[in-house]
Amino acid sequence: MRQLPVPDPGTPPLSSPAAFLWWIARRQAALLTGAIAVGIVAAVSAAVMPYLVGRIVDGGLQNDLSAELWRGLGVLAAVGLVQAVANVWGHRLDVENWLRAAYRASQLVGHHVTRTGDQVTSVLPTGEVVATVATDSHWLGQLYANAARAIGAAFAYLVVAVVLMRTSTPLGLLVLLGLPVVVASLAFLVKPLQRRQHIQREAQGKLTTLGADTVSGLRILRGIGGEEVFAGRYRAQSQEVRQAGVRVAQTQSLLDALQTLLPGAFLAIVVWMGSHLAIAGEITTGELVACYGFAAYLTQPLWTAVEVMRIVTRVVVGSRKILAVLRVPAVDAGAVAGTPATSPREGDEILDEASGLVVRPGRLLALVSADPDESAAVALRIGRFGQGGAADAGAALGPLVRWGDVALADLPLAQVRERIVVAESTPTLFTGSLVEELDVRGTATEAELLAALRVADAGDVLDSVPGGLAGDIEEKGRSLSGGQRQRVALARALLTEAEVLVLVEPTSAVDAHTEARIARRLAQARAGRTTVLVTASPLVLDVADEVALLADGRVTARGRHRELMDGHAAASQAYRAVVSRTAGDDEPTDRAAGARDIEPTNGAGPDEAEPTKEDSREAARR
Repeated sequence: MRQLPVPDPGTPPLSSPAAFLWWIARRQAALLTGAIAVGIVAAVSAAVMPYLVGRIVDGGLQNDLSAELWRGLGVLAAVGLVQAVANVWGHRLDVENWLRAAYRASQLVGHHVTRTGDQVTSVLPTGEVVATVATDSHWLGQLYANAARAIGAAFAYLVVAVVLMRTSTPLGLLVLLGLPVVVASLAFLVKPLQRRQHIQREAQGKLTTLGADTVSGLRILRGIGGEEVFAGRYRAQSQEVRQAGVRVAQTQSLLDALQTLLPGAFLAIVVWMGSHLAIAGEITTGELVACYGFAAYLTQPLWTAVEVMRIVTRVVVGSRKILAVLRVPAVDAGAVAGTPATSPREGDEILDEASGLVVRPGRLLALVSADPDESAAVALRIGRFGQGGAADAGAALGPLVRWGDVALADLPLAQVRERIVVAESTPTLFTGSLVEELDVRGTATEAELLAALRVADAGDVLDSVPGGLAGDIEEKGRSLSGGQRQRVALARALLTEAEVLVLVEPTSAVDAHTEARIARRLAQARAGRTTVLVTASPLVLDVADEVALLADGRVTARGRHRELMDGHAAASQAYRAVVSRTAGDDEPTDRAAGARDIEPTNGAGPDEAEPTKEDSREAARR
């Protein structure tokens, strides 16, 4: 039994679908060769059955129940047994070929997406990426599952043609020339089918993207009354997919009808000619029976050829989509060959040249901006998200971030991810136990898990998840409230014990009392370690060692929160305007929370409002 998925899917060529498909075939060459060999045996065994039946008929008519007749029946039974065994074993190999090819394609996409950071979503819609794994890889596997049957059918066709040529030259020529004509006639429909499948695939990808965006933003849409608008957009796009599917079905139905009509007509012609030859005495009765059996059998290779053409058209479309994902530039896993970067020392500063922000080691720095996207962009650059790898061919990598004397882009990505952890404002939770969700590096003890939950003020999560730490979290954490999801994500980030921890709006979905506790505990837990907080909340800013104000993408002021609030310079006035607006925005949120059914946190008060503060900001930005 072979284990799937494979440990290493490999590095495929991206030049063309043909090169990509041939590369996959070579990766499972032994398995594919075995399946083809078994497929040839099965197909040839089936093809010679009419010949054996014809010999038995002639022998029985001429010699009655003779030893020759019984030998013929024994040979027929043996060939039938070989065919049965080959079909059973061949089906097993075909399924394994399908699974290995489909899993390899899925792995390639999955592994590559993890190396592209957020660049893939800026190049391709989310639905396109999802469809490559959910649909395109499935069709790609179908190609290899049917390869043995197709090659076996081709061999069987040649065997039948040779036998018929030896029986009757006209019959042999009819089969040799007639069957390719039938296949060529059906091939005329392949190009229109491929074009319509491509259109349907594009529409389906857009629909998947729209559906994912709508579901992920459902709470925000409900909060601003935009649910019906997006539902209407989804409805319209789904109608486009339906219409594209109808057009594909029209072409496919015509192909299926001809797939039945043309082989039937071909069979009738072969039998008609064979009957006339038998009446004329040019062939025997047994040869006529064999002729009919051959003609009936040849419909199978014909159907196989049509099925493979249909699969190939779909695989070509899907392979192009898979290659489009694989061609998205990956975040470089290291420096340019031959120039390895020296690892920064633990006490080195981080400099974002675009904004002028300096992150000093061992301090809790808060980053404030009137535009949340502006400050979040700086945080993502510090974590090397949305930025390429090492310089290549003068490519522009965007704003440069330096860690000590080293450009962050020149460091191996694994080292950056190990030492710098970025927790974004919208937490992503996965299906599994709570302990697996929290301890992503697999090194935390139970005491450390509970301590991180306490810092994130997420003790109530243990009560709401049946089984506590061993209990299961549902998909995307939907069994938890928005505030609980955010606090679990904060505890998860703390447990990484990152040298540099970057938190983007970590308390946007909690009430003021919970926010104050988290801020105080967070400052204590991260004391002496580098922490960057993107926030405009006065409760969080008050515990920061230093606050930096961003305006138009540049740092315009630095200092303690109270110093900036009490200052008289223009920068202090701008800072007060941002922070005061945030504080003012919190008041109606808290009042609204009192009017809603909000879950309390540790008995301290409401946990969140629907929609949350972050939801409202996100909706305003959109």
